[in-house]
Amino acid sequence: MKRVRALFAFVAAFLLVLLAGGAAGATPTHEGILGTGSSWSALAVQQWIYDTTKTGLKITFTDSGSAQGRKDFAAGNTDFGVTDIGYQCQPGKKCDVRDQGDFSSRAYAYLPIVGGGTAFPYQLKVGGKRVTNLRLSGSTIAKIFTNKISNWNDPAITKDNNGRKLPSIPIIPVVHSEGAGTTAQFTRYLARMFPSMWGPFNSGSDAMTEYFPRQGSQVAQYGSDGVMNLISGSSGNGTIGYNEYAYALASNVPVAKVENQAGYYTLPTQFNDAVALTKAHIIMDKHSPDYLLQNLDDVYVNSDPRAYALSSYSYGLIPTASKDSRMTSGKRQTLADYLFYAVCGGQKNIGTIGYSALPLNLVQASFEQLSLLHGADPKVDVSKQSPKNCGNPTFDPAHPTVNRLAEIDPAPPACDKDGAGPCVEDVTKTSANNDPGTRGGHKSGSGNPGTTGGTTGPGTTGTTGGGSNPTGPAKAGTGTQGRVDPITGQIVQAGNRTTLGDAAAVPTELAADHQASVRPYALLAVGLLLLLVLAPPLLVRHLTRGKG
Repeated sequence: MKRVRALFAFVAAFLLVLLAGGAAGATPTHEGILGTGSSWSALAVQQWIYDTTKTGLKITFTDSGSAQGRKDFAAGNTDFGVTDIGYQCQPGKKCDVRDQGDFSSRAYAYLPIVGGGTAFPYQLKVGGKRVTNLRLSGSTIAKIFTNKISNWNDPAITKDNNGRKLPSIPIIPVVHSEGAGTTAQFTRYLARMFPSMWGPFNSGSDAMTEYFPRQGSQVAQYGSDGVMNLISGSSGNGTIGYNEYAYALASNVPVAKVENQAGYYTLPTQFNDAVALTKAHIIMDKHSPDYLLQNLDDVYVNSDPRAYALSSYSYGLIPTASKDSRMTSGKRQTLADYLFYAVCGGQKNIGTIGYSALPLNLVQASFEQLSLLHGADPKVDVSKQSPKNCGNPTFDPAHPTVNRLAEIDPAPPACDKDGAGPCVEDVTKTSANNDPGTRGGHKSGSGNPGTTGGTTGPGTTGTTGGGSNPTGPAKAGTGTQGRVDPITGQIVQAGNRTTLGDAAAVPTELAADHQASVRPYALLAVGLLLLLVLAPPLLVRHLTRGKG
């Protein structure tokens, strides 16, 4: 009997050593987290949720709009938020009367998560065929959304399109009805670039707002999906709205090329956004409540011919207090791992769905912000969060300060210059890669063919929408109207596409952590197996001897 007791004692001690060793090196058990906020960046957020679900993370996100996301976070109703702008009424900060109450006493930090462009999707048919190469200057866009231009045959639109006159069709501007970061990004551009038009329209205030002051023939819709549903619908002829580019791609709706400071009409591709955002000024004062937020004034007037003027970043909103009543070690670990993937491996393919990847300096700043989760709770492991473990496509190991996307973006074609074109896409020579390549050029009434980026990109999809428990990102459809090229914005072919989510592998950044989290349980299983194998023979042997 002594031998049996000794065996059990040995195995028990062995298991305790294994579990203690495993627990010492293990991260906290992941717990589910809840977030709300920006619809502008929602398709990227939902894509990352879909990807990280494969590693065991459980995240629910509702795209209720940036304003609601900040309110939910401040009230302690969520574990994280996503917003396109910061809190507008923090103590000591002058704010508009409509933003009263937009502050948070809950400790927080911002971190950049994705770049992109605010686009102008439209539906316009001439002779039963869709117009897919519309061009608009910033001034014309401002006049459309302040009701100074109300018909598509307006001389200003004709001028933007180098004399091509559109038929007499009433313009129906489609705006957001919710407090939207998309509206804030658009109206900030109007306030800075066209204050003489925006101020009088906006009740005498030349400031940006998240709540568009709908007037006249303008139609308001809730959320990015609502805006796209109206524009893409059977009664949408003559409509034009504003949304993040990803929604236009997902809905197979063309967007207007917008004139930049250099006099070229460009689209919000991942490359053109990256070029424009090299001029963004990021607030780097760590003592400022607006640390890491953006000033886009120089983005609007970037003189690079490739730049897309309405490019911007979106932000995660995370809790940083050690005594935050809503947060646990498991929730903080889930948030840290999810956002690490978002700013690293999650950036690899977002260009094909309509966004632009973060540059190195902002990824590093995001790492610093995520380390605050470890500061609030030392159990949270952020030790692997380094550019060396980051699969971000903007990084060039040989030139770490250079944004690779901006470097490889080709010059726009001559037919996209003011006074030339407009370009008509040659769809027979579309390159099938995601990096820019020579494309056989554009056709136009005047001007020489040029080169532009090439990609197959995403095709017909449905949008994810808001709500909990997403089953996947921006799902594929069958596409009877053709596919929108994310580089050119043109309809290039009909057919199906494979969703980015369906093709995505388990995130390598999280795979090692997932394996580490199950290691203690594997060791326990080994110990129990030893006990089951060794104990019965010894016990039988002891009982047999007792009988003898």
